[in-house]
Amino acid sequence: MSASQTSDVPTLLVKIFGKDRPGITAGLFDTLAAYSVDVVDIEQVVTRGRIVLCALVTKPVGATEGDLRATVHSWAESLKLQAEILSGTGDNRPRGSGRSHVTVLGHPLTAESTAQIAARITATGGNIDRIFRLAKYPVTAVEFAVSGTETEPLRTALATAASHIGVDVAVVSAGLHRRAQRLVVMDVDSTLIQDEVIELFAAHAGCEAEVAEVTERAMRGELDFEQSLHARVALLAGLDASVVDKVRAEVQLTPGARTLIRTLKRLGYQVGVVSGGFTQVTDDLRERLGLDFAAANTLEIVDGKLTGRVTGEIVDRAGKARLLRRFAAEADVPLSQTVAIGDGANDLDMLNAAGLGVAFNAKPVVREAAHTAVNVPFLDAVLYLLGITREEIEAADLA
Repeated sequence: MSASQTSDVPTLLVKIFGKDRPGITAGLFDTLAAYSVDVVDIEQVVTRGRIVLCALVTKPVGATEGDLRATVHSWAESLKLQAEILSGTGDNRPRGSGRSHVTVLGHPLTAESTAQIAARITATGGNIDRIFRLAKYPVTAVEFAVSGTETEPLRTALATAASHIGVDVAVVSAGLHRRAQRLVVMDVDSTLIQDEVIELFAAHAGCEAEVAEVTERAMRGELDFEQSLHARVALLAGLDASVVDKVRAEVQLTPGARTLIRTLKRLGYQVGVVSGGFTQVTDDLRERLGLDFAAANTLEIVDGKLTGRVTGEIVDRAGKARLLRRFAAEADVPLSQTVAIGDGANDLDMLNAAGLGVAFNAKPVVREAAHTAVNVPFLDAVLYLLGITREEIEAADLA
């Protein structure tokens, strides 16, 4: 029966709630089957062992509504459940245009922050059609299905709210394309890994403080990246090439990095990294993590020593965006269906070029410019922004 066919049909909303146990859903519909009703809609939620089961059905043919009500109430009482039955006409109201998914991450997610997000949705003219939980750890993640307002103004309104109330909010347009985002490209230093690789090299050269100062200024966008790269690498001149293996051993993955990559790969995504760091590290990460793409600068090594120079094409701010486009073309994925993740100013072009740009524990200038931000220390929280639930993540681990 189509939506137009059910618009004027008398219907009953049957609501069952109480302690959950096996067989409730089958039992309700066995009871309703005796009255030859058609099912228009079903919704079931179980929270902390309590079930709420709603069935929207046509009114009975050849039997009185009173008989159906009495039978359902008797069945519910036999299971120590409560029943409520409401008469009405037709199906649920049509959802409005401009449909979006709003993902909210909290650590914790408070009632106050949830109220403010809901109020902002309403203020933009949106209606919340459905809410469900994506995850309860390591963060609480919930998703709102919203209609009645366009995605871009909703994203702008909620981004402003999120920065004030201490939650992360992502707004993406609803549709099949959300599940079709099959390429994820991320920055390396302070994103995939917890370290700044050049600082690890600098520690072995005894110039860590000088390099760290220049790095910080570059990440804030105060210095031209290429100039700062050459200046920092020059400080490494003379280091023995054996330091490469030491640095690789010192690299620490960000919590959740392995889970993020493993889950994406098992769900059919392609994953790559682009870095203003060095191929001597990213090539190793590519092999260890099973990445599909990797690109970075290359430290020049001559006669077993670092020369203090880099070779080949420089991977800077513009280079990262260029590589995102190259990876997307090689993966045969439209740019609109890519995801980019980064933390620094030199990631901005890449974040803006991607279909979804995620600022991960990023500098303020990056958070303000990206499509969305994640400010919890778990990289796998990005999965929730893609609508992937904790249960799907755990299932991927078992696959």
